[in-house]
Amino acid sequence: QVQLVESGGGLVQPGGSLRLSCAASGSIFSIYAMGWYRQALGKQRELVARITSGGNTNYVDSVKGRFTISRDNAKNTVYLQMNSLKPEDTAVYYCNAVHGSSWSWGQGTQVTVSS
Repeated sequence: QVQLVESGGGLVQPGGSLRLSCAASGSIFSIYAMGWYRQALGKQRELVARITSGGNTNYVDSVKGRFTISRDNAKNTVYLQMNSLKPEDTAVYYCNAVHGSSWSWGQGTQVTVSS
């Protein structure tokens, strides 16, 4: 089993920045990819960014050039640096880990971009 704990959400003005953190514990040796998803009100959950154990990353087109996913292996933590935030980035952000044939999810953290 893998447990994920997110932090770093909040309220920010358009154009501002936030950094989300996701700390993994448990069977972390089995994780081969971690990512951030988001779900806005009335919309489906979508992949925002993902990083594999080999360091490969991919992003949804709407955040390319603004968001950066990274990881600190010593801390078993994945980060999502979000810059130039827009109101349409408002959503609950969920951390995700893929391990074996299983997926684990964090509890979610709210990001609100509003003036």
